[in-house]
Amino acid sequence: MSIQTDLIIIGAGPGGYRAAAHAAQHGLKVVVFEQAQVGGTCLNEGCIPTKAMARNAEIVQTLKESALFGLDNLSYDFNFPQVIARKNEVLTQLRAGIDTLLSHPGITVVRAEARFVDAHTVRAVCCDDIATNETEYTAPAIIVATGSVSKQLRLKEPASRPVLDSSDLLSIDHCPRSLCIIGAGVIGMEFASIFSAFGTEVTVVEFLKECLPALDSDIAKRLRKVLEKRGVTFNLQCGVTAITPEGVTFMNKKGKEETVQAEEVLMAVGRAPRVFDHFQNAGFDYDARTGIKVDDNYETTVPGIFAIGDVNGRQMLAHAAEMQGLRVVDYILERQQSADTSHLSPLTSHLEIMPAAIFTNPEAACVGKTEDQLKAEGADYECRKAFHRANGKALAMNEPEGMLKLLSEPNAGRILGCHVFGAHAADMVQEVSALMCRQTTVAQLRQMVHIHPTLSEIVLAAAEQ
Repeated sequence: MSIQTDLIIIGAGPGGYRAAAHAAQHGLKVVVFEQAQVGGTCLNEGCIPTKAMARNAEIVQTLKESALFGLDNLSYDFNFPQVIARKNEVLTQLRAGIDTLLSHPGITVVRAEARFVDAHTVRAVCCDDIATNETEYTAPAIIVATGSVSKQLRLKEPASRPVLDSSDLLSIDHCPRSLCIIGAGVIGMEFASIFSAFGTEVTVVEFLKECLPALDSDIAKRLRKVLEKRGVTFNLQCGVTAITPEGVTFMNKKGKEETVQAEEVLMAVGRAPRVFDHFQNAGFDYDARTGIKVDDNYETTVPGIFAIGDVNGRQMLAHAAEMQGLRVVDYILERQQSADTSHLSPLTSHLEIMPAAIFTNPEAACVGKTEDQLKAEGADYECRKAFHRANGKALAMNEPEGMLKLLSEPNAGRILGCHVFGAHAADMVQEVSALMCRQTTVAQLRQMVHIHPTLSEIVLAAAEQ
């Protein structure tokens, strides 16, 4: 059986479900394929479950400092199964919300795997214990939003003990006594922050010189130092050579071999685009390492097929996937109105300004160029700094650890980047991100009133330097 529709979307993650809703609101008939849970990696294996657990960790960390708030001799029992149960309740509630969003009369959800037959046709493959049902769907436009998968290190010998990925650790039934995390990127650092607060002895092994390589190095170093004070051990510039029952073995920066023993081992070396062999049937260019090749409208090398989110390898962020999906739908709608697409504007600068956050405790966040990048480019720039310890609200909250770095063109010119670690870092970067979208200068920022007392005053304080 063959079914014709206006738009096919493969994957119901943030990019897929937002694109489906936007398209249906503008009159397109949409078929969405999802063989697992709606919500994608972000909701089920990443952003949301880690943030739920991070909130638990934040409360535990606050309780450890209870005497500062006048709570003497406080005692409590830590119920780790309740941490997991609360996380699962949050996921269930949000999945229900997405199901409601996808219940629009213009959207059909197919709970099956979608496999390309050709550039305009996919086959629904549903397998169970009884039978296999295959139906073909055809559309002039197809959006691939298949997300990403956890990367694995290539070792000379396969690991001879169980190694967890982020999905495994989010569903673990106990709080490990010790945890070795391989990788100090976003995933590794968030779990290091969470489980160290829970009382786990955490050791991080990272190949690079510093944690969070995408972050400004000054900010990353300061954040690492805070986690070290809380008991996390970092082994930087260390390459893992083996994972055995005895532990994780690596060569340290002096060329000597060391082994870290741990009850559990987490592989957190990043994520890779989720690509499939059947993509070959559609004819577009893709690579297992870098993802699907797309242009500035997220169209692949085959006209009418688009790729958004993690699978195109450009920006592995849920909010990037959402905005890319909306952009693609707008492009499809505009192209349907005229065969001449020369009038279409290229990718707007707003999509190039992509804020990001790391929800450790304290948080870190960034948008725009880092100082390291500006130096490498030989660019003329100004750097301004402001600190949490000089902010009244931060001290009242007992959050003195933190710094904001504001980068701009010379003479208080256009803002080029903002990098923060400390309480409410994400909120401050979001403000600066909005200003950057409007081409705001530091001189103009200085004239904007900020509420007192708030942590957002740190942004203003940096501008005034």
